[in-house]
Amino acid sequence: MDFQCSNAGVWRDALSTYSARIVSLNKPQLVSLDDFYCNQLPAFFRQRNPNPYITKSELSMLMQWKLTRGKWRPRLLDFVSSLEEDLVKSASQKAFQSMPDISKAISELTVLKGVGPATASAILAAYAPDVAPFMSDEAMVAALGNSKDYTLKQYLVFADKLQNKAR
Repeated sequence: MDFQCSNAGVWRDALSTYSARIVSLNKPQLVSLDDFYCNQLPAFFRQRNPNPYITKSELSMLMQWKLTRGKWRPRLLDFVSSLEEDLVKSASQKAFQSMPDISKAISELTVLKGVGPATASAILAAYAPDVAPFMSDEAMVAALGNSKDYTLKQYLVFADKLQNKAR
């Protein structure tokens, strides 16, 4: 898929193959983790309105999903497992309340050990996908030509480029 393509039908067709692509990766657990991320987690957030948050166990599943999709870094799961439930809840509530200011929201989440801008973007994308894109390796390469700089500054450039593309 060429990021420069402006044909909405081509983009819709590409999106329609997402589930099949996930299955084709042939990674154990990815299909169920992807269902959790794409369907269950956003529903949990909506159920908790007007003050949504993510739980420690949900953050752990999100981290498993993210790592299963990309590079496996078990130390990140260890960090998330060591977090206090109240801190995860509080940080995520502050982040969600900061929306649509994605810079502030990312900063609120990255106080959590093991949660960098990419993981924070995954949390925010599950909460508000129309505002905060997920900073995946594949999306970074497609939009910016690289996937090595996982900083808040680079995330903001990435998000701006995707939001402009969506217009």
